[in-house]
Amino acid sequence: MLQIRRITATLAAMLPLAGAFLVFSGANAMAQGGACDEAADIAVLPAPIAPWKGAPLRVIVAAEKPIQGELSLVAPNGSVAAKGVAMGGGPPYVWYAEVASPAVGTWHAALASSQCGTITRDIAVRDTPAPPLAGSPSAVWPVRAAWTRATENLYSAWIEKMFDAPLDAEPSWPNLRAVLHDKSRNMLFNYLGLGEDEIATPISPDCADLVYFMRAYFAFKMGLPFGYSNCSRGGGGKAPKCYQWVTNLNPPANALKQSMASSFGAYLPVVADAVQSGAVRTLGSDDNTDFYTVPLTQETLRPGTVYADPYGHVLMLVHRVPEANGASGVFFAVDGEPDGTVARKKFWRGTFLFAHLPGLEGPGFKHFRPIARDASGNLRRLTNAEIAKDPQYGDFSLEQSQLSVDDFYDRMDAVMSPQPLDPVLAMKGVIDSLEEQVKTRVGSVENGRKFQSSGKGDATMPDGPSIFATTGAWEDFATPARDFRLLIATDVVRGYPDHVAQHPDRYKMPFGQTAAGVSANLRNVLASELTSRKFAYTRSDGSQWTLSLQDVVDRAADLEMGYNLNDCVELRWGAPANSEEASTCKRHAPQAQRSKMAQYRTWFHDRNWPHA
Repeated sequence: MLQIRRITATLAAMLPLAGAFLVFSGANAMAQGGACDEAADIAVLPAPIAPWKGAPLRVIVAAEKPIQGELSLVAPNGSVAAKGVAMGGGPPYVWYAEVASPAVGTWHAALASSQCGTITRDIAVRDTPAPPLAGSPSAVWPVRAAWTRATENLYSAWIEKMFDAPLDAEPSWPNLRAVLHDKSRNMLFNYLGLGEDEIATPISPDCADLVYFMRAYFAFKMGLPFGYSNCSRGGGGKAPKCYQWVTNLNPPANALKQSMASSFGAYLPVVADAVQSGAVRTLGSDDNTDFYTVPLTQETLRPGTVYADPYGHVLMLVHRVPEANGASGVFFAVDGEPDGTVARKKFWRGTFLFAHLPGLEGPGFKHFRPIARDASGNLRRLTNAEIAKDPQYGDFSLEQSQLSVDDFYDRMDAVMSPQPLDPVLAMKGVIDSLEEQVKTRVGSVENGRKFQSSGKGDATMPDGPSIFATTGAWEDFATPARDFRLLIATDVVRGYPDHVAQHPDRYKMPFGQTAAGVSANLRNVLASELTSRKFAYTRSDGSQWTLSLQDVVDRAADLEMGYNLNDCVELRWGAPANSEEASTCKRHAPQAQRSKMAQYRTWFHDRNWPHA
C-alpha cells in the first residue's frame, strides 16, 4: 500500500469527501529500493466527488513519468470489475476505468506495474448521495485545492479523455456544450452532485473562449483557483498588454447567484465577454499575463497546452501520438470557430501559423500561469522567474521568441518525430492534413449557404484588416482567416518534395538515390494523391458537386477571393465562369464588397496577414 507523501492543507480539507483526488509517491510503492526511482507522483481522481451506488464510478490515473502498468477497479468483494484503458503518448501517462453501477463499500483502484509493484487507492462508495458542497456568497466557487504538478496532470488527463477519438477520425461538435454533456467523454459531468451541468448556459465559445472555458470548468469542479485578464489586442507595432485581473474569488456582481451551480452558469458568459486572443498573444517576457511560454519538448507539450498564432487564432493540444513504424509523430489539437463549432485537427504549418511581426508578438505554445495564495490568503499569479524555479513547474522558457519561422517548424518536426522519417509516408501525412482542412471548410461554406437561404439579406462586410476579426454574421460565416490558412497549406503541400530535398538529414533517403531523385519521385506521388482524393460540396440548388484536392490547389488564386458569404458557394469554391459547375450560382456579393475584396486580395496572394 502506498503512503501519502504530500497533502496540502487545502487538500486535506477534502478528505471527508471520498472522491477527492490524492497524490501518491511511486517511490514508496515497494520496500526494496530502486524499483520506482524513475516514477514521479501519481494522481488518482475518482468521480463523482463523493461516489455512491446511484452514479457510475469513473477513475482516471495520471503519472508524470512513464510506467508500464495496468489499471483495475477492484470491487469490495475482491473481484476485478473493470480493466483500465491506457491513453495517449504522455506525459502525463494516463489510465481510465469505469464501472456503471458500483456496489456500496470500499473499492480499490489498483495500478499493477513491474516497476512499482501494485499502486493502490481506496475509494469509498456510499449508499446515498453526500450532502452538497457549500458555496460562498462572495465567490463563484470557493478554493479548496492548489495547482500543483498533480492537479496539472489531472487537468491534462481530463482534456485528453474529453477529446479522445480514433487517430483516423475527424471529430467535430456543433459546440462545446455537446462535448461537455457527453458523459462518455466528460467524467466530471455533474461531478459535484449539484446538477451543475444541467443549468441552461450558452457554451459555444470561439477559439480564445474555449481554452478559458476548459480551464474554468476544471477549476470549478476541483475547487482550484481561476482567473482571467482584460487585455488589449495589440497593434500599431505594440504587443497586447493585460490590465485588470479577475478571479473566481472577486467576480463581477452579475456572476453571483443564489447557488454555486447557477453562479458558475452565469460566470462563463462573463468570461467570454472579457477574453479574446490578445490575452494569449502577450509577450513571453511579460509577467502580467494569464499564460507563460514553454520550451518545445515532448515533456512540455502536453494536453491542455495552448497555442497562439500571431494572427489571432488559438488552439489547445489534446493528444500526442509518438513516432512509430516509420510514421510521423503527431500532435492533435482542438479549436473553437466563430460559429461555435469545435473540431480536432493535426499540428502542421497549415493550421499552426508562426511568425514574429511587430504588433503580432507572443505566438507559440503556452501554459496557463499557475495561481497561488500569498501570505495574506489572496490569489496571485506566479511570475516567470518563480515558475522557472518552482519544482512543481520549472518549464518557463523564452526559446520560441528566439526562433525563426523555419527553425520553429524544424524544431517541432524533431519533437514530434525524433527519428528520420520515410519521405513518402511523411508527405502523405501532410496531404492528410490538407484534406482535413478542406473538409472542414466544406462545413463552413455550407453554413454560409444556409445563412443565405434564411432570407436575412447580405451580411455587412467590415473594412480593412477587420475582415479577419469582427462580430455578427460576417464572423460566423465568412472565411477570410480559414482561407488564408488554407492557402498557406496548399503552399506547404506543393513545396513538400523540395522541402525533403533541402533537408535530407530529416528523412530516410532510399539507398543509392540522390535528394533530387527522391524529390522527383515525391512529385509523382503528390500528383497521384491530390488527384485521387475527392470531396463534395452542396451547390446553391442543393445538388452535390465533386472536386479533388488537385482542384483546390489549382484554384488557389480563385480562393484568394472566395471568403465572402454573400457570394454563391460555387464562386467560393472557385468554379470557372460559364462552367457547368457554376451554372447553379444565383448570388453575388454587392459590387462595393467585391471592390474591397479586390483591394485586399494582395494580402492573400502574398500570404501577408495585415495588422492594424
